[in-house]
Amino acid sequence: MTEPVTEPVTEPVTEPVAGAEIGAATGQASGPVAGRGADLASGAATGLVAGQGSDLASGAATGPVADPASDLVSGSASGPVVDPAFGPVSGLVSRPLFGPEPGPVSGSASGPVSGPVSGTVAGPATGVESDAEAGVVVGGEGGRPTRVRLSPLLRLLILTQLAFNVGFFAVLPFLSEHLGQAIGMAGWLVGFVLGLRTFSQQGLFVVGGALADRYGIRPVVLVGCALRVAGFAWLGYADTTATVIGAVLLIGFAAALFSPAVESEVARQAVVWEEKGNGPRTRVLALFTVAGQAGAFVGPLLGGLLLAVDFRVVCLAGAGIFVLVLAGHAWLLPQHIPGRERVRAKGGVRALLRNRRFLALCTAYGAYLLAYNQLYLALPAEVERVTGAQTALAWLFALSSLLVVTAQLPVTRWVGDRLAPRRSMTAGLLLISVGFAAVALTRPAGWTGTAGLLPAAGFVVLLTFGQMLVAPVARAWVPDLAEEGRLGLYTGALSSVSGLIVLVGSALTGTLLDSALPAAVPWLVLAAVPLGAIAVLPRRK
Repeated sequence: MTEPVTEPVTEPVTEPVAGAEIGAATGQASGPVAGRGADLASGAATGLVAGQGSDLASGAATGPVADPASDLVSGSASGPVVDPAFGPVSGLVSRPLFGPEPGPVSGSASGPVSGPVSGTVAGPATGVESDAEAGVVVGGEGGRPTRVRLSPLLRLLILTQLAFNVGFFAVLPFLSEHLGQAIGMAGWLVGFVLGLRTFSQQGLFVVGGALADRYGIRPVVLVGCALRVAGFAWLGYADTTATVIGAVLLIGFAAALFSPAVESEVARQAVVWEEKGNGPRTRVLALFTVAGQAGAFVGPLLGGLLLAVDFRVVCLAGAGIFVLVLAGHAWLLPQHIPGRERVRAKGGVRALLRNRRFLALCTAYGAYLLAYNQLYLALPAEVERVTGAQTALAWLFALSSLLVVTAQLPVTRWVGDRLAPRRSMTAGLLLISVGFAAVALTRPAGWTGTAGLLPAAGFVVLLTFGQMLVAPVARAWVPDLAEEGRLGLYTGALSSVSGLIVLVGSALTGTLLDSALPAAVPWLVLAAVPLGAIAVLPRRK
C-alpha cells in the first residue's frame, strides 16, 4: 500500500458535520447489523444471523439483528446477531482508556481547541476511497466539529468488515431451509450441522488470533479468504450430509482465521489513532461496527434476489465476493505494518489464564451477550404469545438495526467524552436489565395485540441502546488488559470465552422459558443477568 502523502498546513481543517459523526469509506451505512467472524450455532437457523463475522443466536428468530463479532445460534433462528471483541497490540504501549484524553499532537486535537493548528494532514496518494472521505468527527476550533481522516489501512479494514458480512449473510440466512428442503435433512441434523459450523468458527477464534500474532495479519487473512471461497463453492455443489459438513466446517474455520486478524488490527490502529490526539478509540470501533451491520443488511437482500435462481448461485455469489476481498487484500494489505511485532507461539495462553481482569471482562461480556441473545430466544416467544404469529418480529429487528446504524456513532462520541469504560458498560447493562424488567412487570396484565407489543418494543429499544454503550467499549478496553504483543490471542479469547457462556446460558434460558413458572419469572431472572455482569466488571487499578 502506498505511504500517505503529508502536506503541512497552518490553518485548522474544519468541516461541520450534520447527522452521523463518521463518514465511512463506503458512504453511510444503513440497515441491520452484525458481530464478527465467529458464529456459534446449535439448532436450525434461517434468516439474518450476524456479528462482525460472528453471529450469536439462540431460539427461533426471523429477521436481521446485530452485535459485534460472533454468531451463536442455538435452536432455530433467522435474524442477524452480534458479538465481539478486539484486543491489544503487538509492539505498542497503549494509553489506558482511563483518565483524560490526550492533548493535541501533530496538529490534531481532541476536544475544543482555540487558535490555529499547525501540523500535518496525511492523505493517501492511493488507497481505499469511496463516495465519502472516511473520517471521524472530533472537537474542532471553537467547539465546532472537525473531521479527522482515517489512515488508508483503517479504511481498508473497515471496508473489509463490510465486505465480509455482505458475502457471509448473502448465504447464511438461507442455509437451514436449503438443508431441510433441498437436501432433506431432519431438523436435528440441520441443527447439528449449523452447530458444527459455529463451533469451527467461534470456538477456534482464539486459534486464529494466536496465528495472527505469530505470523502477522496478511497471511492469516489471505488464507482465511481463500478457504471461505473454497467453502462456499463446495457448499453450492454439496448434496450429501458428509459433503455439507465438510463445506460448513471449512466456512467456519475460514472466519476463525480472518476475523480475529482483522479485528485485532483495527483495535491496534484505533489505539494509534487515539494516541495521535484524534479522539477516543471507541469512535473508530463504532465505525467498524456500523460497517459490519451495513453488510449484514445488504447481504440477505442480495442473497434473496439470487435465491430466485437457486441456492447454488447464492453460494457462488458469496464465493465471488470473497474472491474480490482476497484480491483486494493481496494488493493493498501491507507485508509489514509498522508497530506490529511478531511474537513467539508459546507462552501466551498461560499468561492469559492468569489475567484475572481480562477474564472478568470476558465473563461480563459473555453475560451481556447472553442477555442480547434473547432477541432470538425470549423475544420471539413473547411476540408469538401476544400476537399469535411472528410477523411483528421482523419489524422489531428492523427497529434495532435502524437504531444502531443511526445512533451508534453519536452515542459513542457522547459517551467517550463523559464516561470511563467501566461506567459506560455499567450504564449499558443497567438499560438492558430495565428492558427485561419492563416485560416482566407487564406480563401479569396479559396484554395482547398491539398493546402487548409495546413492552416488547420497549425491550428492543433499551437492549439496543445498552448494546451501543457496552460493545464498542468492551472491545476498546481489551488493549489495556492484554499482554503486549498478544492482541490477536486476546481478541480471539474474548470471542471464544463469551461464546461458550452464551452457548451454555442459552440452553439454560430455553429450559427456563419452557418451565411452568409464573410468566414474569423468566424475565426477572434474565433481568438479573446484566446486573451480575456489572458485579464482575474489572475495576480500575
